[in-house]
Amino acid sequence: MQYAIIAAGEGSRLCHEGIAAPKPLVKVGGECLIDRLVRIFAAHGSTAISVVCRPDKLVESHVEALKRCYPMLRYVVRSTPSSMHSFLELTPLLEADEPFVLTTVDTVFDEREFADYMVAFVQALTNGYDGLMGVTDYVDDERPLYVSTNESMDILAFHDSCNHPRYISAGIYGLTPRALSTLSQCAERGEQRMRNFQRALLADGLRLKSWAFGRVYDIDHAADIVKAEQYLQR
Repeated sequence: MQYAIIAAGEGSRLCHEGIAAPKPLVKVGGECLIDRLVRIFAAHGSTAISVVCRPDKLVESHVEALKRCYPMLRYVVRSTPSSMHSFLELTPLLEADEPFVLTTVDTVFDEREFADYMVAFVQALTNGYDGLMGVTDYVDDERPLYVSTNESMDILAFHDSCNHPRYISAGIYGLTPRALSTLSQCAERGEQRMRNFQRALLADGLRLKSWAFGRVYDIDHAADIVKAEQYLQR
């Protein structure tokens, strides 16, 4: 299994709130966000961990040091206009015949739940699905992406506003290489947002299943650090 981390954001909101560290190096529970993800991914059979980060000497040197501890880690340095374009920059590093799990560097989840998610992802692949998308019914996001599912947790649609969906996207994407073709086509159309990529996956006929995490935090504000630490210490 291969993993990918988007770590190319500026973290401007954190900076404006007095958090000086670049977002990948922000600490939650005494551990840098990027260190936490790499550690968790390495513990789950990673053949490769691919990272895209923005040009920043602190981040680059930190990732290079991580690479010495985790030989399967590889990275590329790029300035990108959006998370979807950051994902696109990762595609040359991904093996074309192997499934992968993708997330952004500021995604904080319970690693015990992640272990169960990975078991479910492998089972979903066996059952012919093209992806297992992490979702949560905990809504603490400025612009959540709502996810409609059926009783079997198959994904039916993605919504910008809430009509009746119970879940929102947790920003954890388990996908087969087939998704990369959709990503390329999205870029050619000038798409900018990951949520439009997810909609395009359904439009292209990919079978997506969802898996419910308890809580997942995006570290966009200083208060999110406190919330995530309290959750992980519960």
